[in-house]
Amino acid sequence: MKERLKIVCRREVATTAMRFAVIVGPILILINHGDQIFAGSMSQNDWLKSALTMAVPYIVSTLSSVSAYSNCTTNQPD
Repeated sequence: MKERLKIVCRREVATTAMRFAVIVGPILILINHGDQIFAGSMSQNDWLKSALTMAVPYIVSTLSSVSAYSNCTTNQPD
């Protein structure tokens, strides 16, 4: 678990995850709330859900990186 937390804190992991969040997050928000945004009918709860939606691609990218780094270190030849 400690090793995985070290991977999560790596600069390149966080930077990549942020890049994915900035690109994929708004796409997901438009898919889920686009009609409400353009109609101007977003509630405070909808905005909160949209903010949480931005976290999804960040988390997925981070977990993917942790898995990839973990597999690379455990599958190295002796």
